[in-house]
Amino acid sequence: MRKAGPRKEGNYTNPCLTMHQPWASLLVYGIKRIEGRSWPAPIRGRLWIHAASKVPDESTIKAMEDFYREIYALNGITDIKFPEHYPISRLLGCVEVAGCLTCEELVQWEALPQGVRLEGQTDFCWLCEQPKKLLVPFEMRGYQRIYNLEKKIYEAAVRGLVPVDGPAPVKFPLPNPRDPFSLKPGSIAASFPNSKASAIEKSSSLSAAIAGARGAAKQFSKDQNIRTNAILNSAPDSVSTETRTIFIDDRIPDGNLKEGSMEANSASKQSDYVEEEGSSSRNQPPTRPKQDSGAPSK
Repeated sequence: MRKAGPRKEGNYTNPCLTMHQPWASLLVYGIKRIEGRSWPAPIRGRLWIHAASKVPDESTIKAMEDFYREIYALNGITDIKFPEHYPISRLLGCVEVAGCLTCEELVQWEALPQGVRLEGQTDFCWLCEQPKKLLVPFEMRGYQRIYNLEKKIYEAAVRGLVPVDGPAPVKFPLPNPRDPFSLKPGSIAASFPNSKASAIEKSSSLSAAIAGARGAAKQFSKDQNIRTNAILNSAPDSVSTETRTIFIDDRIPDGNLKEGSMEANSASKQSDYVEEEGSSSRNQPPTRPKQDSGAPSK
């Protein structure tokens, strides 16, 4: 039987996105409200979230949790319940993609809380709301970009969803309620002409948290490039590929799965997989690494 794999854009029935931890769980738990990508969201509505096989470093988890503590504190929210575990190779739940904006548009949209606007750190910002999680995450394989869930997985997963109460849920208003794609790059300037970017005063702790999150994502991108380069160096010479990591200003590089050179190598079906065959991390229990004694208490 042929395995389910990535589908062409526009042909989605039960779209799913594979993300690395801790970003995947933070999104499903409603803590992360903006999913950053270097490409615009091709869908609106429900998007399933799958956690890739890479075990997150303890320092990465701490950096991202510190980042979200600081940006929520801007809006007076100090009680954030982070996930107890960051499972890997699992289908975690879903969110609703309300729209997609450029980073510049998100920053100037003053109708949104300051913390939400600070989450915009990449070229395109997918606006996510109404998170739901699976009571029992499903073990499964992930793929690059957006792909359709297998029918049997979808049918089982949809019955196990429960709503999530995030620390500060956000409802992104559509410029045209009748058009789900009305909130797209360029729509804010046209629909909200008076929108402008207001300065956000950054404390030393906030600046440090932003720098820490940026460093965690940058190091992850470096590791990803090393891994993809190793694969590409063994590819046939006839396949032309290129590996790039783009950093824009002081934004946090996309800490999730990138659509880099592995995607460009469309001649190889193995490059469509996020998880490598034989990866030892697949056999590790989906538990959260123990925190340092100096890490913030839960």
